Amino acid sequence: MKINAVHHIAIICSDYEKSKDFYVNKLGFTVEREVYRKERDSYKLDLNVNGVYQIELFSFPNCPPRPSYPEARGLRHLSFEVDNIDEVVLELNEKGIVTEPIRIDEFTNKRFTFFEDPDNLPLEIYEK
Repeated sequence: MKINAVHHIAIICSDYEKSKDFYVNKLGFTVEREVYRKERDSYKLDLNVNGVYQIELFSFPNCPPRPSYPEARGLRHLSFEVDNIDEVVLELNEKGIVTEPIRIDEFTNKRFTFFEDPDNLPLEIYEK
C-alpha cells in the first residue's frame, strides 16, 4: 500500500460561527467551500491551509464534548509547521489566543508549543 499524504483533517465544533472566525480570521486559513446541510442541521466548511485543502470544519447540533484531560484515546492534537515560532506566538497572543511556554522536542531539538481552539481542541505549532 502506498499512501501519498494526509488528505484532510475533520473537526467537529460546538459553535460554528466562533470556530469559523477562529480558523479563518485568527489562524488565517482560507475558505475553499462552505455548505449548509439542511437535513443534518449542519455546516461543513472546507478550509485551505497555505494553498492546500486540508481541514473540514463541521457543526452538528448537540454533539458531546471531547474528553481531553486527562488525555483520552484517539486523536491527540493537530500540529502546524511554522518558520518562526516566536513570531507566531506573538501574533496568536496579540489575537487573544493563549499559548503554553515554548518547549524543545528532546528528540529533534525543534521548538514547539500548544494552544487551543474554541472547543479546547489542542493545537500545536512546531518550528521548521
